[in-house]
Amino acid sequence: MFDFLFSSQALIALGQVIMIDLVLAGDNAIVIGLAAAGLPKDQRNKAILVGILAATVLRIVFAIFTTQLLQILGLLLVGGILLLWVCWKMWRELRNGQHDEDALEAIANEDSNKDGRIGGGAPRKTFMQAATQIVVADVSMSLDNVLAVAGAAHAHIEVLIIGLILSVALMGLAASFIAKLLHRHRWIAYVGLLIILYVALEMIWKGAHEVWPHVAASL
Repeated sequence: MFDFLFSSQALIALGQVIMIDLVLAGDNAIVIGLAAAGLPKDQRNKAILVGILAATVLRIVFAIFTTQLLQILGLLLVGGILLLWVCWKMWRELRNGQHDEDALEAIANEDSNKDGRIGGGAPRKTFMQAATQIVVADVSMSLDNVLAVAGAAHAHIEVLIIGLILSVALMGLAASFIAKLLHRHRWIAYVGLLIILYVALEMIWKGAHEVWPHVAASL
């Protein structure tokens, strides 16, 4: 089971997987916090709890079907393109960082900027609007997380299993802590972003080579 520890390629893949899990769990938590920030306190806490539980369950479901998902022709290519979009979105968030404060206030349930409000800069919304935003984000980011882990694992089944278990554990148990950690030490998020970008480009390259023979045959 642990023979992969003696392989440098597997250890590099494991390091990439751990960083991907950290960054995407933190980013997912920030998205949940931002969607919930415009709600009253009682609804905000409920929305955050529902969001984190939904993201955890979705990661478990996608993880169970990872092998089958990767056998779908073109999904590797589509997954790489989705990860590129995630990279672009994360880059913009890291560059401006404007919404992080509201999201982190909502997650921590504290007025960190001392303006007398929690998530006060976020636009007001209904619980249904917030829940819809959270579910859509959870589906997209959970699928991206599982595909990124699978792409970074490079067919090392042990690394894939560890990565998927870690993804579920981090989202279910430590998402809020990780979000605050990434906000405080932004260099971690930048390193993770570079790794996700590398994995995305590699998935697009491999996915394109899988799809091209079928495209060429139909021409």
